[in-house]
Amino acid sequence: MTLSFMQAMTKAAELTRSGKLQEATVLIQSLLHRPSLDTSLPAANPNPVDAVIEGDFTRLDPAPPHAKAAPPKAKPGGGKRRAATSPLAETLRKITAGGMPIRRPVSGQSDPVPKGAQYLSLTYRSAQGSRGYRLYIPAKRSAAPMPLIIMLHGCTQTPEDFAVGTGMNALAEEFGCLIAYPAQPSGANAQKCWNWYRPEDQMRDRGEPALIAGLTRTILSDHNADPARTYIAGLSAGGAAAVVMAIAYPDIFSAVGVHSGLPAGSARDIPSAFSAMHSGSKGKPHKTFVPTIVFHGLADSTVHPDNGTAVMSQALNAMPGLHVMTRQGVAEGGHRYRATAHHTADGRSLAEHWQIEGAGHAWAGGDPAGSYTDPKGPDASRQMIRFFLQHRHT
Repeated sequence: MTLSFMQAMTKAAELTRSGKLQEATVLIQSLLHRPSLDTSLPAANPNPVDAVIEGDFTRLDPAPPHAKAAPPKAKPGGGKRRAATSPLAETLRKITAGGMPIRRPVSGQSDPVPKGAQYLSLTYRSAQGSRGYRLYIPAKRSAAPMPLIIMLHGCTQTPEDFAVGTGMNALAEEFGCLIAYPAQPSGANAQKCWNWYRPEDQMRDRGEPALIAGLTRTILSDHNADPARTYIAGLSAGGAAAVVMAIAYPDIFSAVGVHSGLPAGSARDIPSAFSAMHSGSKGKPHKTFVPTIVFHGLADSTVHPDNGTAVMSQALNAMPGLHVMTRQGVAEGGHRYRATAHHTADGRSLAEHWQIEGAGHAWAGGDPAGSYTDPKGPDASRQMIRFFLQHRHT
């Protein structure tokens, strides 16, 4: 990330706000085709439709990661995409309207609820606003308080879709956990992204962090949830928001899972968000002790994989003196991965970084019935729960 890139993105934002979308499009396209100064990083994505501020997810298919899609056929009076409007111009129109470009997700249906389980539709209201959420209560439950996991979906997703894609409800039955899925409405962000890049949504007791924290406290109060074993995880924009939550509320969350997300403090507005996603960002260092597990595809062209490394660096900044162990493997679905664990002398893992070869911007090991999933593995959901349950507040 260079100063000239940031200056150019600021100029592009100014052009967009003034309605000069064609000029802004040309400027951003020139930036995306500029070779990286660091030859160890992948070159900028040549397809500008993937250059978005928030997670512009693409559903994985058998096509090679960089295969060029056939151009859409022109249709008189319409079609899927207007010939006179570039995808990037549509991106800029959405930014001008306060949102992000929308791709139609493959919306998964809710999984059947086992006998004895509950899948509640609830609403949390506070001075900061309100948010609907789904709460899964497993049939397999004990009299003792159960672990609680807050799951923050990615852009364009819904709680139901995210639940199907991650398979978390089935794991809740296996491990006896409560799973909550807050919903980001389109009124808060046109593409239903959590607003991780806005200063007012990056601090304790303000904006969206206050909403999510209040929602979590309500579940802890109203249900048989264990305040010592409360965790948060998210995908892309949800992953970036999960990092913010874990750092802002270490008194609530015992650990955090970040899939294809960004470090805390990596952006403050749209230009810096675009830059962080495109080139990576180190974020702002912090000293908050938060056990952290990170998953990131090394072929992710939406959120640069360096962001996953930065999330891990932030976490380790508050965890000196750990033992490091790296192992490589092949998931059942075929993806190769490298998992680096930072653990205590007694073997308890405090930070893990899973880097997945050939994987793009999607939940690893997810169910293809949900959107934005990569069934080739490894199983991020199972590994997150395994990691979470090592940690509890004392």
